[in-house]
Amino acid sequence: MNIKKRVFSLLSSCYVVGCLFAQNILISTPATSLVLSAPEKGELKYIYYGAKLSDRDFQTIGSLDKGKYAAYPVYGLNCPSEVALAVKHNDGNMTLQLEVVKVESSHQDEANLTIISLKDKVYPFYVKMFYKAYQDTDIIEIWSEISHQEKKTVVLNQFASAYLPIRKGDVWLSHLYGAWANEGRLEEVPLEAGMKVIKNKDVSEEEYAYISENIDNLKGFNTKLDWERVYLYGDTFKSILGNVSSNNQGIPSELAEIYLKKGYSLDDRVGISYLEYQYENYLKGTKAKYRLLSDNSYELVSEGKRGSDIVLTIDINLQKHLEEILSNEVYNAKGEAGTTYYNRSFAVIADPNTGEILAMGGKQVLDKDGSKYIVDYTPGIATLPVTPGSVVKGASMMVGYKYGAIDIGSHQYDECLKIKDTPLKCSWRTMGDIDDIYALAFSSNVYQYKIAITVGKGKYEYDKGLSLDEEAFKKYRDMYAEFGLGKKTGIDLPVESLGYMGTSKLPGHLLDFSIGQYDTYTPIQLSQYINTIANGGKRLKPYLLKEVYKASDNGDKFGSLIYKAETKVMGTLSVEDKYINRVREGFSAVVQNGLGYGYMGYYTNSAGKTGTSQSFIDTDGDNKVDTETITTSFVGYSPSDSPKMSIVVVSPDAGIPDVTQSGVTKRISSQIVNKFFELNQ
Repeated sequence: MNIKKRVFSLLSSCYVVGCLFAQNILISTPATSLVLSAPEKGELKYIYYGAKLSDRDFQTIGSLDKGKYAAYPVYGLNCPSEVALAVKHNDGNMTLQLEVVKVESSHQDEANLTIISLKDKVYPFYVKMFYKAYQDTDIIEIWSEISHQEKKTVVLNQFASAYLPIRKGDVWLSHLYGAWANEGRLEEVPLEAGMKVIKNKDVSEEEYAYISENIDNLKGFNTKLDWERVYLYGDTFKSILGNVSSNNQGIPSELAEIYLKKGYSLDDRVGISYLEYQYENYLKGTKAKYRLLSDNSYELVSEGKRGSDIVLTIDINLQKHLEEILSNEVYNAKGEAGTTYYNRSFAVIADPNTGEILAMGGKQVLDKDGSKYIVDYTPGIATLPVTPGSVVKGASMMVGYKYGAIDIGSHQYDECLKIKDTPLKCSWRTMGDIDDIYALAFSSNVYQYKIAITVGKGKYEYDKGLSLDEEAFKKYRDMYAEFGLGKKTGIDLPVESLGYMGTSKLPGHLLDFSIGQYDTYTPIQLSQYINTIANGGKRLKPYLLKEVYKASDNGDKFGSLIYKAETKVMGTLSVEDKYINRVREGFSAVVQNGLGYGYMGYYTNSAGKTGTSQSFIDTDGDNKVDTETITTSFVGYSPSDSPKMSIVVVSPDAGIPDVTQSGVTKRISSQIVNKFFELNQ
């Protein structure tokens, strides 16, 4: 799709100085200059607009680090001001991170044209910025072209043709007006803000009363009561708490229809993302009502009241430590061997007996001019599917038990399999004759392959063709769905991704499915999966809202309770308890003497499963995957016999093949588990 809009601005004509990817771009006419910063794979920024610069001035201004503003700001991980572009991707994520990928310049019809191409760092989403500068007048025509190649519809919530920060000062705006036979009349007016705020914080009751009482004598002054959301713990969990609209913004256009139907006014401040949006019905207050009297004075009819108080399931102390651990480990891991494409990890702590989310976070490390810094990526827990790898072998083992391919204690011979015209399919090492517990403890792929062949009613012969019943795919997916894999968890957030579900029915892909190398799942889906194993077979809805209380007159206390969350069972496993307990025994072996040793910190009376999967990414922006990476993950719970907590840690693209893998997932998991029990002794 393509959307193109144009806007005309009184700026200058342009030419590009230096190489194609010069750090800075100078745009000039005889009277004015505009300077943009456009580093390759960096953010497009506005540096300067004003009187024409000499070459020396240009070099000086271009070297300054201060005073740079986003030239086309987008809604994403860092959007402190009004944005030019806000979208919702087809997976529900609303984040954009545009980086410069190409700069082109040409001359056409007495004008110089500069085109700066931008691409999102994750999604195939593109923006082109056009600057067409006419040489015979001080005008630049600016417009943007927005396009994407995502698989489904992308919603544009807000989009502008261009964006130009204007420094305060003696600034004038030229515009045309007129009517029939008198068109195109030019007028110049001072460029002033639509509203001037003299004071909007710490206003005393005396100040407010004085202005209000003398409003008729203070021309141009007005008063308005407003509120401000206070976040007591700073940025902790801030991205999931969400945002409310500003006083000037009111109801965003993309949400207007929803809120107006509920009786809101366009200038109301409302929740616009995540929990602020999800629970706006509880958080909204009641406006004061006044009666207009005959002398134009007002009489109070009913006082306004703040909204209800909501209590979350989040343990704020645990949340702080989880975010700190993630930030430190993600930052430090970036310097390890094999982490070329790694930049983020996720973690979820839950109560497997209720579905309560106790803490969750995602952190991403970015690089700016050779300097690393951390940003929050917590929304990815519900919106970023990954290839899970062996962590899902508990579900695959359950398929084998259910359909009689194996039973408790069944032995298989772990050896490399060879299907005609395909590469060898092996475990990470040849294990020989093993049972089901050993297969889980040391993550045998071949054990799962042989289960899948039996479930698919196939007959394996070395280097021969393999035919399997396609119905086996449904058997696997149905069982996985009982754990919440491939289903939405129902977590109380406004957006949640379902993940990718492969469509091929080739026999080799069924074998891949059985070891977690086919479909993709989000970290929150993996949390629901491990909770189902931990609690003995119940799939519980994960949730963040614990209680809601009416607003009290005393802000230090809660009012009466109006809502209390209850554990919701979304389904139960369709297998006998003895098989669930057998998988739990296998998961205990993983942590106590298998590949998961150390992942649960000092607490060896725990259970879990490691996962290492092949992933593929697009590194050159051509919308084709071209590079293989390794994603590592871990799911676990503790204590193994009576779980109090579960954990999921996922590190996408944490390594590359044939290079020693980073231990970032293990370090994150072990530290968080230790901290949980330290806080809950």
